[in-house]
Amino acid sequence: MAATWHAVITSPEANVAIFALLLDFSWNILQAPLYADMASSPHADVTVACLQATLGDMVIMLTSHAMVATGWRDRCWMLTANGTQLALFIAIGVLLTVLIEWLVVRRLWVSNWSYLPAMPLLPGTGVGLAPVLQWFTLQLLTGWFVWRQTAGSTT
Repeated sequence: MAATWHAVITSPEANVAIFALLLDFSWNILQAPLYADMASSPHADVTVACLQATLGDMVIMLTSHAMVATGWRDRCWMLTANGTQLALFIAIGVLLTVLIEWLVVRRLWVSNWSYLPAMPLLPGTGVGLAPVLQWFTLQLLTGWFVWRQTAGSTT
């Protein structure tokens, strides 16, 4: 049982999920003031909304990781990541985020939100720049943390 638990918590996927949750939740809390109704909503509602967004971000991060892992047939690709793998990891996250944000602001997604005028927009898309920058920043940080955490315990 202990060996199984160790294998789970040292897996690249578990580490991607854990670091994605920690980093994305912090980012979502910090960018919340750029979204409509967040400043006037009760703290608990904002926290729940940020947690829901964080879970979605974790799924995007795991999807990005899985697609690169599938392409290279290596679950542990982050241990020896090259520029192409990192660029693809980030590009997948950015593309999924832009697609989802684009659908959401047009009310074509399962949930919806809107931006305050303070949110800078990606030109020509109506998509907020903060959620896009999130993927350039946090996917690299997640990759670095996963590399640091799993470097001595490949599965």
